[in-house]
Amino acid sequence: MQEPPQPQYSSEERRKRIFAIISASSGNLVEWFDFYVYSFASIYFASQFFPSGNATAEFLKSAAVFAVGFLMRPIGGWMFGRLADRVGRKKSMVVSVLMMCGGSLAIAVLPTYASIGVAAPILLLIIRMFQGLSVGGEYGTTATYMSEVALRGQRGFFSSFQYVTLIGGQLLAVLTVVILEQFLTSAELKAWGWRVPFAVGAVAALVSLMLRRQLHETIKAEDRNSKEAGTLASLFKHHRAAFLTVLGYTAGGSLIFYTFTTYMQKYLVNTAGMPAKTASVVMTGCLFLYMCMQPVFGMLADRIGRRHSMMLFGAFGTLATFPILAILHVNTSPVVAFVLITVALAIVSLYTSISGLVKAEMFPPEVRALGVGLSYAISNAIFGGSAEFVGLSFKNLGHESWFYIYVTVMMAIAFLVSLRLPKTPSYLHTDH
Repeated sequence: MQEPPQPQYSSEERRKRIFAIISASSGNLVEWFDFYVYSFASIYFASQFFPSGNATAEFLKSAAVFAVGFLMRPIGGWMFGRLADRVGRKKSMVVSVLMMCGGSLAIAVLPTYASIGVAAPILLLIIRMFQGLSVGGEYGTTATYMSEVALRGQRGFFSSFQYVTLIGGQLLAVLTVVILEQFLTSAELKAWGWRVPFAVGAVAALVSLMLRRQLHETIKAEDRNSKEAGTLASLFKHHRAAFLTVLGYTAGGSLIFYTFTTYMQKYLVNTAGMPAKTASVVMTGCLFLYMCMQPVFGMLADRIGRRHSMMLFGAFGTLATFPILAILHVNTSPVVAFVLITVALAIVSLYTSISGLVKAEMFPPEVRALGVGLSYAISNAIFGGSAEFVGLSFKNLGHESWFYIYVTVMMAIAFLVSLRLPKTPSYLHTDH
């Protein structure tokens, strides 16, 4: 899936496109910061909205509200994909970050159970549903826009910044909570300090909103005005095979991504018996390196072709997942854990660095954002969002190794599906 030689861009055009990449990816960072800061701050605000006197019950209810955000993603993928294909990528990204900003601000000032009773958790649920729609639409539109605006011949490199900022948003969310923990007592964090990260997210979203308002549109008027633009009928009638292909490798990609990122910290503590603080340090270091890997693997894909990168991802994931998880199961060394998880994330980087671009190349412009966003959101909600639940369920049954087999099988499917990718991209490869 290598592209034709890079065309000659003027200095002004290069600056314009690089600014567009920065502006689009900054919004992506803010979206994911706002979405994940809920998870990291919930340890402090759970009792404010779900008071029961039982910490586990409070955390479970808070986690259930977090999970609802995943269930809203397919709806967001459809809504914003349709908006991006019919009205424009720029407007879709502006609305998306505006919704996330409003949601974070609403949580920052939301009255607690002590003030308004049962209305507090109900309002929190509604706000999180609202934010779930936003982040569900963010991926597809941003991936589409960054793929279309990236410099040809370097699309893998520039598109990789979508996951740089996605992972960066998670890291900044963790860092914000850690900094607050250094300056505020536990009582202060539970009383009011948990509101600070949401206020920070709202302000950051406003900055991103101003940047995105300056973006130029990438979809042509004739594509937006097509009667098939942004319609499910057109997507499934003319591009069903592409949609199913994207579903296939995104299922495995989402599952292994969440296995070695969000679930891995609990796995190190709950299965390997590692102290919680040690596991946090290990995962913070791994995620930082993972973020830095994305442009490197994006450049690699530009050299060897995206189809080859996807095939290597599926093959290495199939071969390495079981042994890595099995060794981590019995390992007690933080250094060994760090090395093994970094190796796993390097394999995942073969996919994440170019995942949005590979998806975008499967669809024509009039249904591109819809095809990318909806396929990603469905696979992500089903396989990515359930990774932790499935892993813990197998452990509870006394057959934790079944989870290793499950991830391995999904990676084998991803490899087989990657063989269906065309040697030359169906779309985008000749666009300047």
